[in-house]
Amino acid sequence: MHLKELQLKNYRNYEIEEVSFQDTVNVFIGENAQGKTNIMEAIYVLGFAKSHRTPRDKELIRWDCEYGKIEGRVQKRNGPLSLQIVISQKGKKAKYNHIEQRRLTDYIGALNIVMFAPEDLNLVKGSPQVRRRFIDMEIGQISPVYLHHLSQYQKILQQRNHLLRDLGRRRKSEQEMMLDILTEQLVEYAVKIVSKRHQFLEMLQEWASPIHSGITKGKESLEMEYKSSVQVSDSADMTNMIEEYNDKFTKIKEKEMERGTTMAGPHRDDLMLYVNSKDVQTYGSQGQQRTTALSLKLAEIELIKSEVGEYPLLLLDDVLSELDDSRQSHLLNTIQGKVQTFVTTTSVDGIEHETLKSASLFNVEHGTATLIK
Repeated sequence: MHLKELQLKNYRNYEIEEVSFQDTVNVFIGENAQGKTNIMEAIYVLGFAKSHRTPRDKELIRWDCEYGKIEGRVQKRNGPLSLQIVISQKGKKAKYNHIEQRRLTDYIGALNIVMFAPEDLNLVKGSPQVRRRFIDMEIGQISPVYLHHLSQYQKILQQRNHLLRDLGRRRKSEQEMMLDILTEQLVEYAVKIVSKRHQFLEMLQEWASPIHSGITKGKESLEMEYKSSVQVSDSADMTNMIEEYNDKFTKIKEKEMERGTTMAGPHRDDLMLYVNSKDVQTYGSQGQQRTTALSLKLAEIELIKSEVGEYPLLLLDDVLSELDDSRQSHLLNTIQGKVQTFVTTTSVDGIEHETLKSASLFNVEHGTATLIK
């Protein structure tokens, strides 16, 4: 798939902008605070219907404007596609081929995107929340129903936590009955989420291991493990998983009421990463952590291709300067000629690679992107 054209209106520091792209590599060059990352963010929002930089949609609207709009013309293997996101003070609307989508989960997945930014280097050394978000975002692109299950789980989790806080202050039998009902509902979605995460990580491992071995010239092996707050087997069926979750919640019920929070479930899980059988988060060097993060991102590209039949867009937001020559070359060699890529940088000086030599270059200044090559 390729993004042929992007139109912005009242988006961040862009009043009106229209940019056409080539199908290979497009590089945005400019000083900081000119709008390079805003273009990247707009493409990301077009795919995910939300920003990777802020949870507050209103920040995306240009100062003193009532709404902001992003439109994209996409070419997929089965034909052209028109996408539109409109953000206003009242909320957000998404259109797919000019038809408004009732739920955002029906919209996500139309444009597949992999983003690699400096903060993604924290994928390995950051908090479990960072890794859970990575897993959830990527599964959501290839399985929209997963996002629905996740949304339902989070709503029930919020209700359950509220009830647990109340029970911690004063206990009533009807409230404890309500807790049992919410626990049953929570478990129903928890097992669906965890089962899908296991499947996804199994596929990711298949792609990431050989990529990691290639980057390290066979000197290192990468393995991953899903660390669940409820001990369930990778091969357990839904019935057994439900039993395990119910047993866990029965055992920790009193403790949860004391603490006023849900102490087990997908929101407490983590992804463990091992290089040569050692926890790379704790024992890995910075170089090993960066190689692992890069391997996961490159694996993501191939996994999406294998699942949807087309390569996703790749967004490299100011990340090339964070990688040494070896990792930089491996990344650019991998994408060469097959993945439409968008790059932001303050300068291409020092990056000697055929991929960038044949790229379209845009100069970004004061909210305007001008094609210079």
